[in-house]
Amino acid sequence: MKFKIIEKDMKAYPGEYLLHAPTKKIVLCGSFQRARGIIRVLANGQLMEDKIENFKKIVLNAEERNKKRLNTRSCGGCKKR
Repeated sequence: MKFKIIEKDMKAYPGEYLLHAPTKKIVLCGSFQRARGIIRVLANGQLMEDKIENFKKIVLNAEERNKKRLNTRSCGGCKKR
């Protein structure tokens, strides 16, 4: 897993997981406001907002993405008989 700095041409989308660098915690993006220079996130069950510079995007390679998908099971309600 690698982390990428959010540059001027990039955007963080609501529902995306980000790394908050000062606290070294994975947080859930709630709002991205480039004009104000802030991102609002959900961290430890509380809303928090901080500068865009303090966040990094999480980048997964193809192997990590596939491993995550293979470990997830469906509910079983859609199985054909």
